[in-house]
Amino acid sequence: MKPTDTSHPDYYHKVVDCQWGCPAHTNVPEYIRLIANGQFSDAYMLNRESNVFPAILGRVCDRPCEPACRRRRVDEKPVAICRLKRVAADHRDDITDRLPTAPEQKNGKRVACIGAGCASLTVANDLVPMGYEVVIYEALDKTGGLMRTNIPAFRLPGKVLDEEINYIVDMGVDLRLNSPVNSMQALLEEGYDAVFVGSGAPKGKELNLPGRDAADRIHIGIEWLESVAFEHLDSIGEKVLIIGVGNTAMDCCRTSLRLGGKDVKVMARKPREFFKASDWELEDAEEEQVEIVINHSPKEFVIKEGKLVGMLFEQMEYDIDENGRITDSRVTGEKFFPCDDVILAIGQENAFPWIERDLGIEFDQWDVPAVDATTFQSTRAGVFFGGDSAFGPKNIIWAVEHGHQASISIHNYCQKRELTDRLPPTMNLHSTKMGIHEWSYSNDYNPASRRQMPHVELKKRFKKINIEVELGFTLDQVITEVERCMNCDVQTAFFDKLCIECDACIDICPVDCLTITHNGSEQDLRQRLSAPAENPEQDLFVSGDLPHTGRVMVKDEDVCVHCGLCAERCPTGAWDMQQFKLDIPFAEDHQ
Repeated sequence: MKPTDTSHPDYYHKVVDCQWGCPAHTNVPEYIRLIANGQFSDAYMLNRESNVFPAILGRVCDRPCEPACRRRRVDEKPVAICRLKRVAADHRDDITDRLPTAPEQKNGKRVACIGAGCASLTVANDLVPMGYEVVIYEALDKTGGLMRTNIPAFRLPGKVLDEEINYIVDMGVDLRLNSPVNSMQALLEEGYDAVFVGSGAPKGKELNLPGRDAADRIHIGIEWLESVAFEHLDSIGEKVLIIGVGNTAMDCCRTSLRLGGKDVKVMARKPREFFKASDWELEDAEEEQVEIVINHSPKEFVIKEGKLVGMLFEQMEYDIDENGRITDSRVTGEKFFPCDDVILAIGQENAFPWIERDLGIEFDQWDVPAVDATTFQSTRAGVFFGGDSAFGPKNIIWAVEHGHQASISIHNYCQKRELTDRLPPTMNLHSTKMGIHEWSYSNDYNPASRRQMPHVELKKRFKKINIEVELGFTLDQVITEVERCMNCDVQTAFFDKLCIECDACIDICPVDCLTITHNGSEQDLRQRLSAPAENPEQDLFVSGDLPHTGRVMVKDEDVCVHCGLCAERCPTGAWDMQQFKLDIPFAEDHQ
């Protein structure tokens, strides 16, 4: 193999698995270290650079960082990355004087954003400090979009939403509530320099089965949650069936319990391993005594004398192969479940009846706009999409990243530059060495297990619908949890010309990730290491030829725990522990 090129940011970035897995590439290890030092405001501001909504995401992020966390390779449970983000938000000081501000002199460009959800707000966050006039059109009388209407207040309190959204609006955004956009043509005629569509995926999917048109207590999940959020609805029947097992279904079943539901069941068509809901969402629902019924496919809404009395389901069996894929299925019977209400939570769709189809904005057969995955521009120049409205339902952190990237494109477009003229990420590396055996980071492995989030007692949490269930970590829990982070951004830097091949680093490595051997193909090297490197998704580090024998130093990045023992033991300084910082360009960097 050729010597590894560690000069490209992607190499070390990929080793910081949590940051690599985060769509917005938040600097997770650094903000955890700041929390460990009690620098909550600094941790909050570091979060805000990339994810914009630390307090919101610290409660409801879908956590793509945690399945990637390297700690899982040691004790199966990742660091509580998401909940530590909330710690920084809950304990920060007043940070308003550290927020971006709008310049007095505007740049003369006007941008319209449709929808006051996370994608549009991110666009405003990035463009207003650059002198752009940003107008946000919102159909509802409150900001937040699906963050407010689809995430219950017992998970995401309104005051948390308002505070972080107002940080952006108060920069000088022209926010127009109760102002639905009914015609894209009319909006374009108002002379905006660019338009960003961040209207989400506001249409819940239907379930057209026999009996659907004969009853009035069958609800569309996201519409029902919106009615609850705006207090248009405050009760439900005692027996409730939720159809679907995504995160929206979990919000629907837990909300039903707070509105009077006594017997709430979530009906799943497939086995548990195929559920779309996050594990922690399922756990919270089951803690509240929601029953999850697997392998039941809805067949019919049962109506008697014009009233919904239940649903009929087909009982299913599945054949699953060794790769976890369903190869066959069969119906083994039928079962009736009585109910007073049914809530359909089987997915969401885009809906653009207000975009005329003769404007040059192309849509595919599923009524999804054709959007460039890099620039987020539609097939009409100057019209951009982001969040769920661009590629269908994902989650908040993806919408934030869409907003960042669309902001760069909008700026380039308004300045008459190529939309693809984008700065690449760069990096900084600096040694963390402070003494012979002393580093500027905590490098001792902490064997503690993941802390459990404290919750409000079951008997108390149903008294009001807006009682936040999760209480946040205690101080003792924070102190323990931050030490579980393995500092994956503190990289092992190797200087082959200094190596004397004494094997001291290999002898002391606790996970056998280092090997000095003769070079070969990647497949060959992976089998000749001290411990076979069996994860091809994680790169090998291969040094240049060592000066004494021409062999190479090989490191399996997959299992390294960044303990620094190799650098402590090395007598020549061939190993060093260097902190990696990824610099991500935003719109302001393209000025």
